[in-house]
Amino acid sequence: MTAARVRRAHGADARALVALCAEHASYERASFAADGKCDALRTALDACPPRLFAWLAERDGTAVGYASASFEYSTWDAREFLHMDCLYLRDDARGAGVGAALVDALVAHARAHGCAELQWQTPAWNARAIRFYSRLGAIGAGKIRFRQAVDRQS
Repeated sequence: MTAARVRRAHGADARALVALCAEHASYERASFAADGKCDALRTALDACPPRLFAWLAERDGTAVGYASASFEYSTWDAREFLHMDCLYLRDDARGAGVGAALVDALVAHARAHGCAELQWQTPAWNARAIRFYSRLGAIGAGKIRFRQAVDRQS
């Protein structure tokens, strides 16, 4: 099996990211509608400054995984941190160091921008991911993530 190459994603990679996002949503037992996401991701990745940062893991020119992140501000730390929104690998890329390479790319990005830390979440049922993150030395935080829809008003 050839090693995966990790590289920064740009707007031109939006189609590959949407395909991986659809697989990721399915893996996490969530719904996913691709409508308009390709253009939205292209815009976010190519904005100046970017609204979203993403990295692709590729093997033989084919995307086998991705990680995405954006900057956020911690009130408690009074400084920015990098929030990893997604990390996903196709089954055949798992256990081969690809996930660690993607996390390393995010850590390097966070460090280069003076961030206090990298933060993320994973579903409580995803024991494999929890073991992986623990092996990296990450510390779990016992919180529950909430979402609330905000209707747009004219």
